[in-house]
Amino acid sequence: MNYFVTGVTGFIGRNLVERLLQREGTVYALVRAGSRGRLEELRTAWGADGARVVPIAGDLSQPGLGVSEEDLLTLRGKVDHFFHLAAIYDLSAGAEAQEVANVEGTRHAVELAEAIKAGCFHQVSSIAAAGLYRGTWREDMFDEAKDLDTHPYFRTKHESERVVREECGRPWRVYRPGIVVGDSRTGEIDKVDGPYYFFKLLQRARRVLPGWLPGIGVEGGEINIVPVDFVAAAIDHIAHQPGLDGRAFHLTDPNPKTAGEVVNLFAHVADAPRAALRLNTDVTDPATSLLRSGLRLFPPAKRAASAALDQLGIPAGVLNYINYPTRFDSSDTQAALAGSGIEVPPLESYADRVWDYWERNLDPDLFRDRSLSGSVRGKVVLITGASSGIGRATAVKVADAGGTVLLVARSVDKLEETKAEIEAAGGVAHIHRCDMSDVEDVERMAEEALAYHGRVDILVNNAGRSIRRSVGLSYDRFHDYERTMQVNYFGAVRLILALLPSMRAHKSGHVINISSIGTQTNPPRFSAYVASKAALDAFSRVIASEVFDDGVRLTTIHMPLVRTPMIAPTRMYDMFPAITPEEAAEMIAGAMTGRPKKVATRLGTFGELLYLVAPTVSDKVLSTAYRLFPESQAAKGKGDEAPDLAPTTEAVAFAHLMKGVHW
Repeated sequence: MNYFVTGVTGFIGRNLVERLLQREGTVYALVRAGSRGRLEELRTAWGADGARVVPIAGDLSQPGLGVSEEDLLTLRGKVDHFFHLAAIYDLSAGAEAQEVANVEGTRHAVELAEAIKAGCFHQVSSIAAAGLYRGTWREDMFDEAKDLDTHPYFRTKHESERVVREECGRPWRVYRPGIVVGDSRTGEIDKVDGPYYFFKLLQRARRVLPGWLPGIGVEGGEINIVPVDFVAAAIDHIAHQPGLDGRAFHLTDPNPKTAGEVVNLFAHVADAPRAALRLNTDVTDPATSLLRSGLRLFPPAKRAASAALDQLGIPAGVLNYINYPTRFDSSDTQAALAGSGIEVPPLESYADRVWDYWERNLDPDLFRDRSLSGSVRGKVVLITGASSGIGRATAVKVADAGGTVLLVARSVDKLEETKAEIEAAGGVAHIHRCDMSDVEDVERMAEEALAYHGRVDILVNNAGRSIRRSVGLSYDRFHDYERTMQVNYFGAVRLILALLPSMRAHKSGHVINISSIGTQTNPPRFSAYVASKAALDAFSRVIASEVFDDGVRLTTIHMPLVRTPMIAPTRMYDMFPAITPEEAAEMIAGAMTGRPKKVATRLGTFGELLYLVAPTVSDKVLSTAYRLFPESQAAKGKGDEAPDLAPTTEAVAFAHLMKGVHW
């Protein structure tokens, strides 16, 4: 037998052709001029020569697919099976493009099939042809489709079937695959679709929360997922069975999972948190309906929702599948496949391969320049507190990556040392002395930096003051709170306010605030320090939306305990686990490349969540810590030189258990 196939280079198409080549005969492949190279690559992979896979130049948008008269003579009367797979399978594509490809493209394919007198016309449609039909959609149903205007993909797939049913004079068969994912044996796929749109969300959840942490989700409707190898095998088998013309076949899973089950399954293989409690559609449907009405009546909310989905890489059309109302009966397909051994494997048997292939090959982050050099080269980066510790380590790292570093601190001598180290390695650094506790001096320094360098692209608010003293020893030390606020909040805010106009004018900028894990975990004895950092956190959260459209982003880093001169006065920290300044600089570098909203450790995020859901339990845990760890002699007013009480074995063990929290 001989075959004509459109969409050969597509995902389903190339898998089908691989099956057809296991039979006798020639495959005529419709290709655009720009796809000839890809076809040659596939032909090599299939081990097929030019006699078995013959390219036919054409275009989906042209009448008769634009096939030349010469090729028409070659094809006429020689094609037993005409497989039409070329279409747009993309929920994010525009309505006009889908109309041209899906509806007009099918009409043009039917015209060609008529012209060459093809034996049987096989159209690969989609379950989307049912629209949002509520209930069980049988294979003999067509006109009963509902809500087709919900999305252009639904309507165009339905109309393309109508073209075949009403305009095709050749025998025809229609195949309606479910949501097609990667090969069940290898996980291989060439595009992101269906459940893949939620993979990035699962990946992000895994980074901030432990996999064992239970969550709340939605049950949703049934999501019919099938692997591409099943789809190709089923089409190949059914196409060659006699007596099945004029029928549609659902290439679907007879035992589909709900949206909640699908998400939980992929969360399991991704080691991300799973939803232990899933809300049924009787709860989510009214809420979804109310939300849609609200979005229609309040355009700004619709814009915000769209921006949130864009950030996650999720097309709005995908949300139709969360509470998908249709169940697909595949009785005719099962009967046609009986005895062939072709069946849909359970999703849990290959979900790990699907996830692994996506993460290794299709994760969008793989194609971004994630290097620090790509983020800072040629940019001006101002770092406060650059004379030592985190600031110095960050300055050296940024300069090594090609950034121009502005070193800010009170101690010029130490800044000179940092500058010399940077220049010795071939970097560029400039010193701008400033007392961050003096807002007038901060304003002066900012004006100086802008006058000398023209702009500041990235600001790292790292300078800070920490005080460890219980509230019981602070009744007559209100100045502790004033001093921490002066540096950690007022100084940082004054600098942000001074640089923001320039950043907004340039439609670009990044402010990185070095906060503390303490704002998430609320450790005792740090009321002055944590409150000042929390104030800066809140300030940044509020202004982030105001500068978003100007291309300015704000990142808060909830830094764990770092072994720097700032913690040196508390001698017991010598026995506690702490990260190095270089490790802290790595966290800041990551923030520069990814520009996330916040950076935090899992322990910090857990502490934040614990206080949200069980604040009394959190207080009890922290009260235990308060009793375990003694006051420092400095906190008691006995001077830095007085020896501190050594922490108990229990205290050291507790500190190691809560690694990164300052006690």
